[in-house]
Amino acid sequence: MDRLKVDFCGIELDNPVVAASGTFGYGHEFAELYDINILGTFSFKGTTKEPRYGNPLPRIAECSSGMINAIGLQNPGVDKVISEELPKLKECFRKKVMANVSGFSIDEYVETCSKLDDQEQVGWLEVNISCPNVHGGGMAFGSDAAMAAKVTEAVKTKCSKPVIIKLSPNVTDIVEIAKACVDSGADGLSLINTMLGMRIDIKTGKPIIANKMGGFSGPAIFPVALRMVYQVAEAVDVPIMGVGGVSSEEDVIEMMMAGATAVQVGAANLVRPYLCKEIVEGLPEVCDKYGIENIKDIIGVAHNK
Repeated sequence: MDRLKVDFCGIELDNPVVAASGTFGYGHEFAELYDINILGTFSFKGTTKEPRYGNPLPRIAECSSGMINAIGLQNPGVDKVISEELPKLKECFRKKVMANVSGFSIDEYVETCSKLDDQEQVGWLEVNISCPNVHGGGMAFGSDAAMAAKVTEAVKTKCSKPVIIKLSPNVTDIVEIAKACVDSGADGLSLINTMLGMRIDIKTGKPIIANKMGGFSGPAIFPVALRMVYQVAEAVDVPIMGVGGVSSEEDVIEMMMAGATAVQVGAANLVRPYLCKEIVEGLPEVCDKYGIENIKDIIGVAHNK
């Protein structure tokens, strides 16, 4: 349906609904439930250079308005993703997929991104800079503008496909970091990643998650994500992927009005696995309700009010 089409970094999406990394596996898992080609696209599970088992159990804690996870980037490593996961995906998904990449040094980011950049199925590289820099004292790349810029520049130097930097909300000034990434060549931005949270078992007095703290996601963070998308859209001139607490057609519209070109649905997939499909199918009716003829016309309209 043409009225839902958007252009994200030069690649046309049938609609702005994108399943977020870490909530959709490598695609074929959800393809057993419905035809995932209904999506604009999806971002596959965070992939690193080497295989990772992830953090010790337990690593998920429920909240009344979301969830906390400390999965720890469990994945089979980039080589197996290319040799095993992408061929399985090709059998059920005909569109370009977004490759989510994590790393613990600049060299790791560059090597993993370069390998995925060579894959025909990959349309964009979504670079998660919330990882700790093992060569820089453990500080997350995304918490410092200079480090974020270095990762962006290094990946852009080696890769030809659009590089989308995924920003962390656990910073003092997300706009400063967004500008640094764009100045260093980022083709787009994805925000926000999870916030930092924790839960305590009141029976034992111990943190529920073995890692003590983890990424807080779900409906509770939507207003924070919306605010950050709005702030960053005011400051940069690249496409933005809005992420954080999205769970309805109205949330998608609100994110786009704040400045997002496309919108990711994350934690809600784990509660309602058909939600992305339902949002895509429901968007035309909701657009009619609010008098929206073409969805791309609402991108950033809140900045003109």
